[in-house]
Amino acid sequence: MLSFIKDEFRAHLNDTQRALENLSPIILDAGNAIIKALKNNKKVLICGNGGSAADSQHFAAELTGRYKRERKGLHAVALSTDTSAITAIANDYGYDFVFSRQVEALIEPGDVLIGISTSGNSQNVINALEVANKTNCVTISLSGKDGGAIKSLCDYSIIAPSNDTPRIQEIHIICIHILCDMVEQSFVA
Repeated sequence: MLSFIKDEFRAHLNDTQRALENLSPIILDAGNAIIKALKNNKKVLICGNGGSAADSQHFAAELTGRYKRERKGLHAVALSTDTSAITAIANDYGYDFVFSRQVEALIEPGDVLIGISTSGNSQNVINALEVANKTNCVTISLSGKDGGAIKSLCDYSIIAPSNDTPRIQEIHIICIHILCDMVEQSFVA
């Protein structure tokens, strides 16, 4: 079992290193777009399902709280946290609309919507991005595999080059941490 653990560490390190080297330019561009929006007093909305919902909440918490440095709190909202809204919308409209209805209610021109989906094909994330695109917002996706349907809906598509969901999620969390650090550095005096 020890050799299995060591093999997993090696695979993780090799896969993520290759991915991040290739993803660096798009991460830079997406990070700069987030920074620009926040510096213009706009907000960041983030959505995803399951593990991607947890990543959305983690991302929003790092922005509203802090990542590594003291700075002002930044306006970020994970759309998976309001269980009353989610269950009401799912009950009245269907689960495919739990994020898009919230985006419709909350988003303003210049805001950022980040959709996270390991497959890139989560219909509720797709619907949210479509609404954001009608509102003159910046759209960013974190996906895997071939990027799925959301890649064509986004200004910036960060696609983890893997078909393995756990590996995709590992790459996503590293990208999220890099984005948080970029944002934070721009707000520290």
